[in-house]
Amino acid sequence: MRGRILGGIATLAVVSAALLASYGRTLLLPVADAPAPTVFEIPRGASLSAVAERLEAAGLVRSALAAKLYARSRALENRIQVGEYELSPDLSLPQILDILVSGRVKTYPVTLPEGIRASEIADRLAAAGLADRDAFLAVTRDPALAHALGIPQDGLEGYLYPDTYHLPRHLPPEQIARAMVEQFDRVYGEQIEPLAAASGLSRAEIVTLASIVEKETGVAEERPLIAAVFLNRLERGMRLETDPSVIYGIADFDGNLRKRDLLDDTNPYNTYRIAGLPPGPIASPGVDALRAVVAPSDTDYLYFVSQNDGTHYFSETYREHTNAVNRFQKRRRRH
Repeated sequence: MRGRILGGIATLAVVSAALLASYGRTLLLPVADAPAPTVFEIPRGASLSAVAERLEAAGLVRSALAAKLYARSRALENRIQVGEYELSPDLSLPQILDILVSGRVKTYPVTLPEGIRASEIADRLAAAGLADRDAFLAVTRDPALAHALGIPQDGLEGYLYPDTYHLPRHLPPEQIARAMVEQFDRVYGEQIEPLAAASGLSRAEIVTLASIVEKETGVAEERPLIAAVFLNRLERGMRLETDPSVIYGIADFDGNLRKRDLLDDTNPYNTYRIAGLPPGPIASPGVDALRAVVAPSDTDYLYFVSQNDGTHYFSETYREHTNAVNRFQKRRRRH
C-alpha cells in the first residue's frame, strides 16, 4: 500500500512538472497571431521589473513574471538597451527580448537636400523630433569639434553631407553631426579626392566653391558650366559677384537683395566687394556640385544670367552678357 502511495505521488509530481513546463512554454508564445506594430520606449534607468510590467500592460507579452524569469535565466537583465523599439504582439517573448538586447531601435528618416544650410538642417531635425534646434546648431558652430573632424574652419557648414539619414530619437546632437560629416568624408574620399589634385584647389576651396555652384543652379547639366564660369573669373582676378554668398552673410535676410547689400563692405561673404572665394562654404554641396568644381566644362564663359525658367544663359563677353540681362529682364517684367 505504501509503495502504491509513493508511486502515485511520484506520478503526480511528474505530471505536475510536465504541466508546469508546458504552461511555462505557453507564456513564451506570442500574445497574438497578427502583427500590430507599436512603439515601445525604454527610458534611461528603467529596471527589468518595470520593463517587464510595461510589456505586459502594452499587450506585448503574456506575463511580466515570465519575462523577468526568462531574462534572468539568460543573463539579460543588464543588457537591455535604452531607446524606442517597434514591437508587435505576434513576436514571442524570446524574440522581443532579443530585440531589446540588440539595440535595434526604431529610426526616423530625415532628408537633407543639396544646398541646405546648417541652420536649415537644425530646423528639419527639430521638426522631426530628433534634436533640439539650438543644441544642434551650437554643435555645428563648435570650432573644437570642427578641428577634431579635420575641417579647416570654425564650424561644420558645408561638411554636413546632404542625404537621407535614418536616426533614432535621443541621439546626442554631436553624434548626428558626426554621422553627416563622416558621410561627407566617404563621398569626398571615394568620388572627389581622386580628381582633386589635378584641379589645383584645396579641399576647403573645392567645398566652398561647390556650395556656391549648388546654390546658383538646380539643373544638373549646368553645374559644370557654372563652376567653369567661377573658375575662369578667379583665374582672371575677377570678383565672383554671386548673390547666394552675399545673402548668406546677411543676418535675418528678408528675401529682398538690395543695392546697399551689394555695396556692403562689412559682409565678409559679399563677393561683389571681396576678391576670391568667401571665408567658407555657404551650404552643403552634393556630389554633383563637388564633381563640377574638380571637373568643370571646358569653356571661356565668364558670365551667366537667369532665363527665368530655372536655366541660365552663358556669355563670354560683358557686352553679350549685358544684352542678355536686358533681354531676360524685359521678359520678366512682361510676365
